[in-house]
Amino acid sequence: MRVLRLLILPILLWSCSNEPNKPPASTEQLSQRPNDDHSYANLDQINTKHLHLELEIDFESQTIYGIARHQMQNRGADTAIFDMKGLLIQKVTLGPKGLEKETDFTIGPMDKDSIIGQALLVNVEEHTSEVNIYYQTTSASDALDWLDTNLTSSKSKPFLYTQGQAILTRTWIPLQDAPSNRLTYSADVKVPSDLLALMSAKNPTERNDIGSYHFEMKRAIPSYLIALAVGDIGFQDLGNHCGIYAEKELLNDCVKEFEDLPQMMRVAEALYGPYQWGRYDVLVLPYSFPFGGMENPMLTFANPTLLTGDKSLVSVVAHELAHSWSGNLVTNHSWSDLWLNEGTTVYFEQRIMEALRGKEIADILAQVEFGELQETLKEMAADSSFQDSKLHLDLVNRDPDIAMSDIAYVKGAFFFRTLEQAVGRAQLDSFLKSYFKHFAFKTISADQFIDYLEAQLLAKSGIDFNYRQWIFEAGLPDNCMKVQTPRLDKIRSFAQSFNEGKNPFKPIAQIKWIQKNGKRKKTVAYVPVQYSDYLIQEWQLFIRGLHPQTKASRLRLLDQQFKFSHTQNSEILCDWFVLAAQSNYIFEIEPQLRAFLQKVGRRKFVLPIYQALAKNKKGLSLGRTIFQEVKTNYHSVTRHSAWKALYRKN
Repeated sequence: MRVLRLLILPILLWSCSNEPNKPPASTEQLSQRPNDDHSYANLDQINTKHLHLELEIDFESQTIYGIARHQMQNRGADTAIFDMKGLLIQKVTLGPKGLEKETDFTIGPMDKDSIIGQALLVNVEEHTSEVNIYYQTTSASDALDWLDTNLTSSKSKPFLYTQGQAILTRTWIPLQDAPSNRLTYSADVKVPSDLLALMSAKNPTERNDIGSYHFEMKRAIPSYLIALAVGDIGFQDLGNHCGIYAEKELLNDCVKEFEDLPQMMRVAEALYGPYQWGRYDVLVLPYSFPFGGMENPMLTFANPTLLTGDKSLVSVVAHELAHSWSGNLVTNHSWSDLWLNEGTTVYFEQRIMEALRGKEIADILAQVEFGELQETLKEMAADSSFQDSKLHLDLVNRDPDIAMSDIAYVKGAFFFRTLEQAVGRAQLDSFLKSYFKHFAFKTISADQFIDYLEAQLLAKSGIDFNYRQWIFEAGLPDNCMKVQTPRLDKIRSFAQSFNEGKNPFKPIAQIKWIQKNGKRKKTVAYVPVQYSDYLIQEWQLFIRGLHPQTKASRLRLLDQQFKFSHTQNSEILCDWFVLAAQSNYIFEIEPQLRAFLQKVGRRKFVLPIYQALAKNKKGLSLGRTIFQEVKTNYHSVTRHSAWKALYRKN
């Protein structure tokens, strides 16, 4: 397949037609968006049911040349409205392939803050069911991350991946980019013959000699879950319909780290019903990927920062697997209810980890996340954004990424934990299992969830639960359940002791009795405390508990003992660099800081470090210097967030 390439002028308002038979579609109707706060699409009039993509991936020009063939359900519309941002449109046609007729189209103006992009308004007839959009991506297609060879493990082959959530799919495909519109899709993708293409669909397990691949996703999904990756990728099957894709240099390490994936699958299915997507594979991407994981159906994208050698961060994969039920199977109707995706998933993830690692470990993971939530709530109260601590958010004319915070994830999870405490685990499990079955392959709003909750759980249990306070009011309700974690209480006391000038990690005296000259004699050996003596989450809590203005000399002593600056665990490195950035110690470990920020593009780690550096003049200067050197290593999601932290005036 070879997509026709034409020179396209980057203009905002343009229409074309061989023989226009009516005026171009008017942009006046764009002032109101009744179907979705973040989409121009007129879904109530006409919507895509199936999308077929014809794509050619050109690494030399870093461009995708494409045709998006929309099979649509038309309820008498004379205009079909699509979302786009950072795309160049060549032409639009109506009708099946081979019998197409060019039609008139209009590209609307960019929205005020360039959040949702532009509308593509296409003239159609009242019986039109097929719309074909010929287009190409540009450097403004923010979903795409084109990686040069120096950013890949092979150092000889390039890599491309997409990241669509929340509203970035419109930057590489012109489509109706609203989570409420589920669609099936297929694709024919042409890539260099020495690379393998994968999508969130049924995938090949090895590359072919011609670089042409066909994909089918036969289950209806929201548009943000359409995903593509191209690179020098290998595969290994793990059994139980699970497998690992990764760059060949990382594949063995990935297989060892995630070897428990088949067991995770068995646990998840035992909890909430059969897996509905066929295979569950994980693709470990290069380090620039901006998230820990992304739940693309049939092909979770994962960040290599999860590779610690000790499986201490596999809960991220448990989270993405849980999304196969909450998020992918049952999807939030709009981004205002992201908590329906994420809160349910974090609760599900915690249940998987409890089954795999035991209740103590699962509770420790939950308590660390709860501490992060409490910090988020404090920050929100301080910067006047406390209203965004509701589960259901008002996102009209606002960036949907605002919803991607600890509120949706952790407050949402503790909503379900508190609900479990009120009604009992067995009752909640039965409810969630029926919930996933009842709403399978559908989208759901907060109001629909409440109706189902009242009818199928609360009324049957005779329980009065304050769900409206949880969903529609800011902060945490008083009945939020508490997680008891004695091990973390101990580590908190260590942090307090250190803040008081003491050393909680003195060598431990071990008494041993020996026989000497026929007599029993007591000996004492002093054994130093080791980094490996505590869980990663315990070290996280300890570091976060240290005073922000701890003297550099004391941080230096800790670093000498536990080698925090040299650990391979990115969770610890992030917290350590954030703490060090609040004292002059960061300048003593600048080489390690630079190496980390150059290698890792995961926003969860990169952003807090830049934010900490930005809090004083000298740190801000260092942060800006490093950012300018390494910003091209980041996906646009991370790059934009880091830029705001370093350059936007408050």
